[in-house]
Amino acid sequence: MVIAWLVFGYGMAGWADSYDQDNLPDAPKVAWQGMWLLVGGAVVTGGGLLALRWRAPGIMQFIVLGIGAGLLAALALSD
Repeated sequence: MVIAWLVFGYGMAGWADSYDQDNLPDAPKVAWQGMWLLVGGAVVTGGGLLALRWRAPGIMQFIVLGIGAGLLAALALSD
């Protein structure tokens, strides 16, 4: 849900950038902020689950949030 909300926010920033041609685009900044949010979430939640010795859920947290962070990083670099 968080990943979808961050990608939606990136899309809205890109849409708003299309109407404001005179200023620098904000969409890459929004994508980088979302990427760092997901990386931090992966470290905190995945690391916490691994510290509790819940290996499968901890690894899944790292994988899912890592893929989301990679998606947002790719979007930030594509602009």
